Amino acid sequence: MAGVSDREHVSHDMGMHTEQLAGRTQQTFFSPEEGESFVYPDAPGVDFNKRAEFDAQDLDSNAINQKIRELMNDGHGTIVVKNPGAKHSLGVGILNRLNLIFEGSLGYFGIGLIDGPNVRIQGRVGWSCAENMMAGTVIIEKNAGSTFGAALRGGDLVCRGSVGSRTGIDMKGGTIIVGGDTGAFSGFMMQRGRMIVCGNAGKNLGDSMYDGTIYVGGEIKDLGVDAVPGEMDDVERAWLTRKLKMYDLLPDKGVDHFTKIVAGKQLWNYDNLEPTEKKIVL
Repeated sequence: MAGVSDREHVSHDMGMHTEQLAGRTQQTFFSPEEGESFVYPDAPGVDFNKRAEFDAQDLDSNAINQKIRELMNDGHGTIVVKNPGAKHSLGVGILNRLNLIFEGSLGYFGIGLIDGPNVRIQGRVGWSCAENMMAGTVIIEKNAGSTFGAALRGGDLVCRGSVGSRTGIDMKGGTIIVGGDTGAFSGFMMQRGRMIVCGNAGKNLGDSMYDGTIYVGGEIKDLGVDAVPGEMDDVERAWLTRKLKMYDLLPDKGVDHFTKIVAGKQLWNYDNLEPTEKKIVL
């Protein structure tokens, strides 16, 4: 049986060497001169003062999404969707500046894959709201289901009520703000970004998180693997205060009582070999 050094030699020769992560930053800096880079080439120009509304009660999800696109292409910058009826996958894939208002609740996978719009939902949302959101703001006035903000990459995702389990799972950036409580395994495998929970957090908070920060104003049931308490400084307190004020969620007693949770960073070592490649090398 080959020794460890021999196996490493073979894997390097085959171009399948293991990699030890060292906290490399993926942050990209932009300048105002690059403003055109923030707009997609085929994004229609819209006027926020040009408002339209339509009743979605008798339309299916595809027809509702198509209607939103038609109105955007016609230059409408503010669109109100009445009676969305908790239908699934509404408002997905919008890569444009837009004020989008839903007068009612959404079902599963609402507002996913968006980059830029400001969305307000005057009701509840089902599973996986705003999954893979890139930029913009989404505000939910009531409660949200599980996997809220899964794989979030940017923007502000706000739920004024409580959210289900696995909130912010695989989160890669941006900010999730929860006015109430969050369920079990919130922040599971979180990689970047910030999560603010004004209420309580369920069990296994931050389980297997690689990076990022979680702030909790209430009680934490327990911490997950490799999630540890951190020290909060004055800069963070100022940021928390400013962020919660923006959405009228700042507690009367301020933010001094919030607990900060970060990654212990004991899970950073893993290899990049596929299972079949491991069989060859090992």
